[in-house]
Amino acid sequence: MFPRACLFLLSLLLTATTAAAAVRELLPSEVLPHALAVIFSGQEQLHYEITWSGGIKIGEVRMAVVPVPSRPGDFRIVASVRSSGPLESFYPVNDTFQCLVSGDMKLPLGYAVLQVEGHGNRRTLRESIYNQKARVVRYRKNGGPETLHSMSGTAYNEIAAFLITRALNFSADSAHKPLVVPAFVDGRRHEVRVRLMRQEPRRSIFGTIPTLKVQPIMQFKGLYDKSGSTVLWISDDRCRVPVEIKSRIAIGALVARLSEYRNPACPELSVQKGGRPEEGD
Repeated sequence: MFPRACLFLLSLLLTATTAAAAVRELLPSEVLPHALAVIFSGQEQLHYEITWSGGIKIGEVRMAVVPVPSRPGDFRIVASVRSSGPLESFYPVNDTFQCLVSGDMKLPLGYAVLQVEGHGNRRTLRESIYNQKARVVRYRKNGGPETLHSMSGTAYNEIAAFLITRALNFSADSAHKPLVVPAFVDGRRHEVRVRLMRQEPRRSIFGTIPTLKVQPIMQFKGLYDKSGSTVLWISDDRCRVPVEIKSRIAIGALVARLSEYRNPACPELSVQKGGRPEEGD
């Protein structure tokens, strides 16, 4: 449960469902080129600490976006999830995620997830290959038989969706006309609406900064208790850095707070002495 929940905090999309009849695609006009340029500068590194209700630390997530030397213009997103604190003794987790993205819209071409979990270090490898033009995803688990899944349109995955959400071009009426981020998750293509709730100041490692309070609109199953229970606070500047992500679950809430950030392409955001993330709320 832990790695899936932590990755959910960074992806918004794990159990989303949609009632949309027509196929929606994310359009180039719906993303900000300057934000994409910062995110995909090839030098960004993020570190989040994951806490459970009451501030109990249960793990961390690290993410980096790096260029692919053999494929100019393409990038590899590398992320890791590690358990810590009381969860480490109960159910240790050491998972890694790699996603290859390409093109102006940074759509995924390949995705690999290596899960190493439990006291026996049980290993599970999941691999996906995306053919965005043919609308087909090829999936394989632990080197077993390959399965094919069709998509009604282009789609992101969990990791790529998190990054493209940062660059969404929200407008004044985004609360009433949310943008749609399509994602292929758990064998299906989902269309997740994302709305801008409001602009508000938020305390972070950069000090108190203006942020965009953003909410994915979805229906939850199992672990997640209801629609509208996840909120992101993204810096309201050209860098669009998520400083906090909060998701209410069946028991309490999971919170991911940015604890480290590095990106030479974003010199205006620097860690402040004494700067600390929001608490409570």
